[in-house]
Amino acid sequence: MLPASNRLRRSDDFRRAVRSGRRAARRVVVLHVLAQAGESGPARVGFVVNKAVGNAVLRNRVHRRLRAVMATRLSDLPAGSLTVVRALPSSAAASYDELAADVDGALSRVLRP
Repeated sequence: MLPASNRLRRSDDFRRAVRSGRRAARRVVVLHVLAQAGESGPARVGFVVNKAVGNAVLRNRVHRRLRAVMATRLSDLPAGSLTVVRALPSSAAASYDELAADVDGALSRVLRP
């Protein structure tokens, strides 16, 4: 579970991360990371799992798995960064390990200098 201080909640923050952040796409997820220079505070993460993924049960399962994956990777994110994880429709059939591998691949690409 993500601590409350690490959750992205405001739509302005989501919009800013998606429009201005670096983007990396994989088979089941797309990551948008906006690392702001000189920003302090905790890294914040938000999730987008839309109806194309499946019914409510599938969407909630994907959301829970992505939250668990990102909770273990918070220390890898720059301080004060905004991260949006968008689940693609193929994420409904993906296992936890596949989600974690795609998130790791996208993170390594986005956080590369």
